[in-house]
Amino acid sequence: MKAGSKTAVQRRRVFYLPGYDPFPARRYRELYRKEARAQAEISGYGIEMLPREDFAEGFGWRVRGRIEGGEAIADFEVLEWSDLVRGSMNRSLPATYAMLLRTAWVYVRSGALARLMRLRKGPVIAALYPVVMLLLQLLVALLVAGGAGLFLGRVISPWLGLPVAALLLVLLLRLFRRLDRHLYAHYLMHDYAYSASRLGAYPPELADQIRLFAGRIEAALDSEVDEVLLVGHSSGAHMAVSVLAEVLRGRGMEAGGGRGDDGPALSLLTLGNVVPMVSFLPRAQALRRDLHDLSRAEGIFWLDVTAPGDGCCFALCDPVAVSGVAPRARRWPLVISAAFSQTLSPERWRRLRWRFFRLHFQYLCAFDRPFDYDYFRITAGPKSLAGRYRGRKPSRSLIDTPLSPHTGMAP
Repeated sequence: MKAGSKTAVQRRRVFYLPGYDPFPARRYRELYRKEARAQAEISGYGIEMLPREDFAEGFGWRVRGRIEGGEAIADFEVLEWSDLVRGSMNRSLPATYAMLLRTAWVYVRSGALARLMRLRKGPVIAALYPVVMLLLQLLVALLVAGGAGLFLGRVISPWLGLPVAALLLVLLLRLFRRLDRHLYAHYLMHDYAYSASRLGAYPPELADQIRLFAGRIEAALDSEVDEVLLVGHSSGAHMAVSVLAEVLRGRGMEAGGGRGDDGPALSLLTLGNVVPMVSFLPRAQALRRDLHDLSRAEGIFWLDVTAPGDGCCFALCDPVAVSGVAPRARRWPLVISAAFSQTLSPERWRRLRWRFFRLHFQYLCAFDRPFDYDYFRITAGPKSLAGRYRGRKPSRSLIDTPLSPHTGMAP
């Protein structure tokens, strides 16, 4: 199957691969329900949630879209790995601070941090935020606990000061951790640490999960649908690359290969990618190989959407090119901007501009005045990804300069 051989869609399978998220998959169903309704009202089309049929093993939902004069049914499945996320976040306070030091050292020593700063400063600042915030929390806790211990030691008993200071230090650090739902320092630190734990190599349990997800995609390709669409968001973007590369290798659909024109269109949509945070690390050979292989594959259509207003992603950075693994026969990805400052109303943009974490999820939400990116048209509309974006040029501000300090690929 050559990319784009099918453009009209009546039945679609959508697989959504979330980023580093400890919350259950149902939150994505409710987000889709709410935002699809809002986008339909803005854009004047129809989307309705239908009772789910047993089309998949995992958590999912069904949608009927009446868009652009056509009708399509989309069956969604969330490719969950929240159990791995929760397991990686279950650390003691001393372990968290040890992890902080190790992660910072990995990025500095490997040369990745310096190269990432030359690429985009926004996501690097976002990566440094949890380091600074956690160290600041530790400093505040030490000052308060030390001051209280010193005071009690002088006023009451020198034997009382030290244990009280130690207890107060622990209590304050635990309080900061309880407040993390507002600060995101612990959450982001665990996110970056998980990627850096093996210097960019996938942890064994995550590699197993990727193979499992690839099996789900392969099964969908053998079903009676017109398009199989894999959506990877945030950290889920580079995982989606590896999932699809696994599918292509398993089916002999590497560059130059094909499946015939009778199968469903195979599409990849990556949103708010943070690929360089992993691909720039020394042992990310497998990811770099997957980026290289996927970028030249004929049997897919790969669209990458970011936005300069999203400070948590590498906006308009071609993840293949900047990782230094772009082949001469590169086809993908097509990199475009969601242009938040233009696609959101001025009032909404002012309201969201400094809510960085919320903006990182805007790709999955309604836009006040969408241009050619509309998540709900893509996932529930009557056109395949290739049919919708064929002929679209990359955004003019595309960054494709090779900057990774490490470019080796696994055999």
